[in-house]
Amino acid sequence: MATKITFLGAGSSVFVRNVLGDCMLHPDMGDLEFALYDIDPVRDQDSYAMLQAINNKFRQGKVVIKKYVGLTELPEALTGADFVINAIQVGGYEPCTVTDFEIPKKYGLRQTIADTLGVGGVFRALRTIPVMQTFADYIGKYCPNAIFLNYTNPMGILTGYMLRYTDVNLVGLCHSVQVAVPKLMAGVGMDYDDTIQWKIAGINHMAWVLEITKGGKDLYPEIKRRSLEQGAPAEDRVRHEIMHKFGYYVTESSEHNAEYMPYFIKDKYPELIDRFNIPLDEYPRRCIRHIDEWAEMREKLINSHEQSKEYAAYIMESVLTNKAFKFGGNVINNGLISNLPPEACVEVPCISDASGITPCYVGRLPEQLAALNRTNLNVQLLTIEAARTLKKETVYHAVMLDPHTSAELTMDEIISMCDEMFEAHKDWMPQYK
Repeated sequence: MATKITFLGAGSSVFVRNVLGDCMLHPDMGDLEFALYDIDPVRDQDSYAMLQAINNKFRQGKVVIKKYVGLTELPEALTGADFVINAIQVGGYEPCTVTDFEIPKKYGLRQTIADTLGVGGVFRALRTIPVMQTFADYIGKYCPNAIFLNYTNPMGILTGYMLRYTDVNLVGLCHSVQVAVPKLMAGVGMDYDDTIQWKIAGINHMAWVLEITKGGKDLYPEIKRRSLEQGAPAEDRVRHEIMHKFGYYVTESSEHNAEYMPYFIKDKYPELIDRFNIPLDEYPRRCIRHIDEWAEMREKLINSHEQSKEYAAYIMESVLTNKAFKFGGNVINNGLISNLPPEACVEVPCISDASGITPCYVGRLPEQLAALNRTNLNVQLLTIEAARTLKKETVYHAVMLDPHTSAELTMDEIISMCDEMFEAHKDWMPQYK
């Protein structure tokens, strides 16, 4: 019997290619059926055509691929699924992403990505959680034993909500973990190969490279020496600065981490933007590029695929074949990192096999790293509570505790900004009181 993989948000064609295209390159996964679900029939068709071409090239057309559009077809898309992949973006670039940047900008609050933390990340979560809850309800009815692989941001908030308040068998995945050490070493002119060992733990987009060794030798001293002498790569100055000041390299990109802390985007010190090469408004530009490039990319996407760096296919293969696979996954803490809140969503090493997904115990993070994580977890935990209670006051608390926002705006400004965001997003989220 074919393994059924349902992809929610299949209009994300590049991501569909990476995850489902990878699956077709894994012969040990056996016979496959893909269910492509989206609310946009045009983008769903694009992904369908692309995957059929890859199917013909690598699987002789033997993978069964079906399209499903809209809520009425969601039950059929999910029925009997063994795995569910989630890569949705509620509200899209317009109007929601534009709103997430333009309203804060009126108050003098500048952002780079705004999909994980800050007022942009909070409101993205608030409009996405109801959709995720709907998915959970349908999964409980139509594929209760499916493993749910979540790629949608804000990862920590959405994964935390789903694991705490639904029965879905879920793990959150992000590609920042597997590329962090190669990126760091390349940036200082050091070669990376499979003999390099590393340990990473923390929270999504702010996990920490706790160890980097080769043949038992600690590579951090040489990495830091080269970084100071050569200078950090232009696109990675924020992370190198964090490494030198706090002792460890952080997994997610400099443009992300610039807005997770209060040190880099400061109206009082505008020169920091150039000094650390911070790309303000990067996510809207990225969205526009993706939209403009899609027509040009379509032909290439349809006719080619190479193994991506995503974990999903390896995880699914390990479950199907009982060959253990180690990866960085997002799960509820429950003491895995002993100096972070037990109810928080953390990113830790995990092992997958036929028994499912098992997270690994980490212990205590260096205290300064745990402290930085807690500043972000405050926002995440309060946003989850707000989504459950539908209280505006809890949203205000979440945004007032955001490190970057609170460093730039007064409490009254934050409340006023949130009220404007509530009004602008009212068609995309429940009514908050």
